[in-house]
Amino acid sequence: MHERPIEPSTRIMLALRVAVRMTSRIDGAGRRWYSHPYNRPDFYRLAAGLSWVPRRLRLALARRVGRLAPSLMPAERAAVQKTMTRFTGATGSQLDRLTVRVFTDFAMCFSDLVSTNRRPAALLTSHVAQVEGVEQLARLSGGLISLTAHVGNWELAGRLLAGRSARPTHVVVAPDEARELQRWVRRDGDGVRFVTRSRPTVSLELLAALRRGEVIGVQGDRALGTKSDVELPFFGRLARFPLGPFLLASRVGVPLLPAFCLLDANYRYVVKIAEPFTAARGEEEAAARVWVATLEAIAREYPTQWFNFFDIWEPFDQ
Repeated sequence: MHERPIEPSTRIMLALRVAVRMTSRIDGAGRRWYSHPYNRPDFYRLAAGLSWVPRRLRLALARRVGRLAPSLMPAERAAVQKTMTRFTGATGSQLDRLTVRVFTDFAMCFSDLVSTNRRPAALLTSHVAQVEGVEQLARLSGGLISLTAHVGNWELAGRLLAGRSARPTHVVVAPDEARELQRWVRRDGDGVRFVTRSRPTVSLELLAALRRGEVIGVQGDRALGTKSDVELPFFGRLARFPLGPFLLASRVGVPLLPAFCLLDANYRYVVKIAEPFTAARGEEEAAARVWVATLEAIAREYPTQWFNFFDIWEPFDQ
């Protein structure tokens, strides 16, 4: 008797069930950030195996998986509901639709990331509908810090900006992400180099790169649970944000450039480059406020592409 082959969507959901059980938690050894259940090599391998499927069909499959995901991840679903309520004020069935949309949007961005990251750069640009604010980048010379967040397809944003800036770009990542996922998404090349923030000499490396006129890419939406965090208003309530990017910028005297890569209604990407700003010495917290205001505006415009599946206002109490 022959066994029936397992459909791709079923295989992905089985992997997701395993991943849910493997979700890391904060323990007594120290404050660790939540790691979402998708962030496992097996799941990346499955997604990469579908890269041969035409993009339209691949994204349809991703949406199907995304619609099933909330039922398997009750803690993440609850966190997303709380976030969508604060972002949009939605309740009832509207809140339910927004919650599911977060998971489907994430699944599509994740599918695009894994499918295209190891392919030629031209394939990335074919998925981009427009780039807003490119003149902001064009008029900057010398070193700069590119600020982004876990919003939309942040990985693709880094590669696209590296190509536009024509300068070496050093992307700072968490050490656990770089170790486990380098094969799938942390690919050096096309002007991009990934740097783990745990390296003893990382600060000296980044300072030297900025002084050479190169670009540092960092995410500015997740605090580290250290003294360098700062509490700032975010959608009417205090949340922790990292001060490191602004201390680095003030030390070298380089501008900060917020940039995001968002999925539009036609499933193509819009890259939004915001107005650059500076961080003066002793005024790093004021610069962080400018960043948080920019981040809040993007989250308000694209609430279902906020891909932090935990309570951003109480990240270390979960």
